[in-house]
Amino acid sequence: MALPIVTADQRLAEKRGVKGVLIGKAGIGKTSQLWTLDVASTLFFDLEAGDLAVEGWAGDTIRPRTWAECRDFAVFIGGPNPALRDDQPYSQAHFEAVCARYGDPTQLAKYQTLFVDSITVAGRLCLQWCKGQPQAYSEKTGKPDSRGAYGLMGQEMIAWLTHLQHTRGMNVWFVGILEEKLDDYNRRIQQLQIDGAKTGLELPGIVDEVITLAELKADDGSSYRAFVCHTLNAWGFPAKDRSGRLDAIEEPHLGRLMQKIAGPARPAPERLDFTRPAAAPQTTEC
Repeated sequence: MALPIVTADQRLAEKRGVKGVLIGKAGIGKTSQLWTLDVASTLFFDLEAGDLAVEGWAGDTIRPRTWAECRDFAVFIGGPNPALRDDQPYSQAHFEAVCARYGDPTQLAKYQTLFVDSITVAGRLCLQWCKGQPQAYSEKTGKPDSRGAYGLMGQEMIAWLTHLQHTRGMNVWFVGILEEKLDDYNRRIQQLQIDGAKTGLELPGIVDEVITLAELKADDGSSYRAFVCHTLNAWGFPAKDRSGRLDAIEEPHLGRLMQKIAGPARPAPERLDFTRPAAAPQTTEC
C-alpha cells in the first residue's frame, strides 16, 4: 500500500466549501442574508424559529428541536468519522442509525450551502442536554455541578462544530448574536453571545471566516451596514479571513462574499505583507 499523499494538483482540484460564522447584533439583518443565497442549493438549519425576516423565501428548511437532533443532522450531513468508536456520536454506527431513520444521505447532494441560525440557540440546546448527563452531577453529593455541565457543553459544541467543519464539499455558515460587555479591566469588548467560554474562544480557530455584520458611520455621519472581515479593525469586532481574498470592509451580501472567497487567490507576497507602517516624520519646534 502506497503512502496516501495528496499531491498539489489533487489538493487544488478538490471542491472546498467555506466554513464561517456570521455575527451581528440582534435585528441587524443576519437571517435576511438568506435572500442573497441560491434558493435551490441552500438548506436552512432553523433553530430559532425566527424566519419571519425571510417569509416568502422559497428554500428548504430543517427544524431540529433537541440537541440529539442537532447531532443526528450533523452526522447525516457530514458523514461518519472513522476515528470514533461505535458508542460515540458521529461514528459509523451513529451514521448508520441516522440513515436508517432519514434515508439515503445522497438526497442532500443538491445542497451546496448550510445556513445554521443560530449557534447561540444551538448552545442553549446543548447546555440543556448537558445538565441532564451524569457529568453534570457531583459524584460525592449527587447534587448538580454547573462546572461539569459547562465542561461537557464545551466538548459537545466543539465536536459538533468540528464535524460540520469537515464537510469539505459544502459551505457551512453559523449565525451568532454579537454582544457588548465589559471585561475585567472595565474595557468594552465585542464577542459572540453563547453559553460557556470554551466555544466562543475556540470557534475562530475552527472556521475559515469570521464575519461581523455591523453598523458603521460614513464620513458625513450617516450609517450603513457592512461586513467587517479582518482581525485588525478599528472597532474591535470579531473578524477573520483565512482566504486572504477579502478586503477589511465588504458589502453586506453573503452570496457575493462567497463568490469572492472562491475567486483567484492573491499572490503569496501580498498575503504575507506584515510590514509595519512607517512612522510619521517628527518635527522640531524652534
